[in-house]
Amino acid sequence: MAQGKVEICGVNTAKLPLLRSSEKEALFARIEEGDFAAREKYIEGNLRLVLSVIKRFSSSNENVDDLFQIGCIGLIKAIDNFDSSLNVKFSTYAVPMIIGEIRRFLRDNNSIRVSRSLKDTAYKAIYAKENYVRKNMKEPTINEIAEEIGIPGEDIVYALDAIQNPMSLYEPVFTDGGDTLYVMDQISDKKSKEENWVEHLSLSEAMKRLGQRENEIIHLRFFEGKTQMEVAEIIGISQAQVSRLEKNALKTMKNYLTA
Repeated sequence: MAQGKVEICGVNTAKLPLLRSSEKEALFARIEEGDFAAREKYIEGNLRLVLSVIKRFSSSNENVDDLFQIGCIGLIKAIDNFDSSLNVKFSTYAVPMIIGEIRRFLRDNNSIRVSRSLKDTAYKAIYAKENYVRKNMKEPTINEIAEEIGIPGEDIVYALDAIQNPMSLYEPVFTDGGDTLYVMDQISDKKSKEENWVEHLSLSEAMKRLGQRENEIIHLRFFEGKTQMEVAEIIGISQAQVSRLEKNALKTMKNYLTA
């Protein structure tokens, strides 16, 4: 991995902005109100965090541009899922998310080398898709992504197919009543002190507020590392129901912890 690289993915890292704590709080308040421009500014203001994380992978043979872009996906997911009411610093929450995305990428990336232009097209499509879902609360079609980034639909399909291993983590596999299940929901998440934020919180009392089924789902998912599909088979319900109950349980626990 190249060291001391100033320009990564066309971004001059020497000129990345720094946000003061007051600016971050103000921006996040706007993000929670659905301000897309504030979200973009918050992402840009935290790119230095991604840079600091990818330095941990300096021994990797992966291209620094690839690691940066994957790290940015982790950053975006952290921003979209961060709960400011938990009184946890955003960086404390985001760093494990970024590390997790990069580790999954390194784990899933195979020996097939994909050209730089194909990867760039695929990453642009991923970002456009995430932004579209954020604004419209639904999955875009290939044509809608193509229109957004100005690249023919067939080229996008080809590019996504070329990086299908890492991309498959974020692909929706089933949608039922607005609850979308992604491939990453079917992958076991082996417990890691850096990646599993649940283990950093005292949840025993919060879990007592759950019903028996929800308690069992949380235990299987976050303490035994089971996939949603495996949990569904153990409990005897559908994967969509597991996803819905899991989200409700996490919301209940968060409400208790922040009360």
